[in-house]
Amino acid sequence: MGSRNLTLLTDLYQLTMMQGYFKSKTDKRVIFDMFYRKNPCDGGYAIACGLEQVIDYIKNLRFSYEDIEYLRGLNIFDEDFLSYLSSFHFSGDIYAIPEGTVVFPMEPLIKVVAPIMEAQLIETSILNIVNHQSLIATKAARVCYAAKGDGVMEFGLRRAQGPDAGIYGARAAVIAGCVGTSNVLTGKMWNIPIKGTHAHSWIMSFEDEYTAFKTYADLYPSSCILLVDTYDTLHSGVPNAIRVFKEMKEAGIELKNYGIRLDSGDLAYISKKARVMLDQAGFTDAIISASSDLDEYLITTLKAQDAKITSWGVGTNLITSKDCPAFGGVYKLAAIWDNDRECFAPKIKLSENSVKITNPGNKTVFRLYDKETGMLRADLIALADEVFSEDEDLTIFDPIETWKKTTLEAGTYTVRELPVAVFRNGICVYDSPSVMDIKAYCKKEQETLWEESRRLVNPHKVYVDLSDKLFDMKKDLLSEYSK
Repeated sequence: MGSRNLTLLTDLYQLTMMQGYFKSKTDKRVIFDMFYRKNPCDGGYAIACGLEQVIDYIKNLRFSYEDIEYLRGLNIFDEDFLSYLSSFHFSGDIYAIPEGTVVFPMEPLIKVVAPIMEAQLIETSILNIVNHQSLIATKAARVCYAAKGDGVMEFGLRRAQGPDAGIYGARAAVIAGCVGTSNVLTGKMWNIPIKGTHAHSWIMSFEDEYTAFKTYADLYPSSCILLVDTYDTLHSGVPNAIRVFKEMKEAGIELKNYGIRLDSGDLAYISKKARVMLDQAGFTDAIISASSDLDEYLITTLKAQDAKITSWGVGTNLITSKDCPAFGGVYKLAAIWDNDRECFAPKIKLSENSVKITNPGNKTVFRLYDKETGMLRADLIALADEVFSEDEDLTIFDPIETWKKTTLEAGTYTVRELPVAVFRNGICVYDSPSVMDIKAYCKKEQETLWEESRRLVNPHKVYVDLSDKLFDMKKDLLSEYSK
């Protein structure tokens, strides 16, 4: 990210609004929340992702000479405003829920506290970065859940919507649970495991299938996964693979990380037949991997049919999140600094659609866990200065269907505040963990979800409630604006 100047990666209206604020000498400190309204794929949760790239973007936010010249050439910006932009830097605060965290609708994933011109400018890029990576991470989490502990490899680079989508999508997929990626550049950038086998073209370039397999095995004896469906999977591919494995064994080569890959046909039927053939030949530990337009639903179906596949390569449907191509995150004004009262005055956006009515004020998010099991009970959006004691009963309620209430008895639950400080006064105060550390954290996060909330179809809803103080604030503002 730092090698490119992304300052102009914004919508034009952000700049025209900035000039409007500049001309009217309106640069009050404000709070914007970035959140989403609906879980992707009709699922029960999402995975927050992309914060490291947001940090890189903010750190490198500078208008270059070429940027200023380009804006000048548009003939819509005055020289005094362009002069302001030439020395622009972000001076605000940013709080965020860490990458890899399980998150739910309406929770502020990122909170920006800054002068309104600065907060306005960064909206588009924050949404661009977080929406994409959170979408792919969520999709990958679903795919890995369907695989039930089998390794899932991401290899959708050739089908991704451009290089950035392939690079950062692979990063997000590994964070959410994939064991590796075929994307070499992603592997280099974040020290992520890269994996791969060979293509049908490798087989077709030799005189016969056996010679192709044998040559590959000689080159890569410790990572020999042979693609067996170029000609006839069960009558040619698998028998030739077994022949090569026998020769390797006879030559004293230790067989490890070896097996076959299926890329077409009835994967359930063929994998069961191939398993029998491999086992009868003495290769009971041979891997059977599969690809071929897989997604979480097809993997679930194949599992239900007792397919003998233990490794899954998922490409197009993962890297594009084909059935749900957008995350839907938004960035809304929540409060404006009131100089007279010396505090943030809450702001609310109204709508005839209740889900589009925003939560006002300076907020944070608390996660409530069952103390005995460590499982997630609910999330509570509250005002930033609120404190909750685990030694007191806590009654929470659905902010829409308010008759739905639950009381957590003192001593039976634990509380964790999710957002962390990322920038203070324009200075980054947060060190992003390595991708593999985020991956380990994400795995633990998903394990706090009940199985009912992880299922792929009609999952149980995890409740996101409002504190009493926030609920009352919202209700008062709704009453005030509805007069």
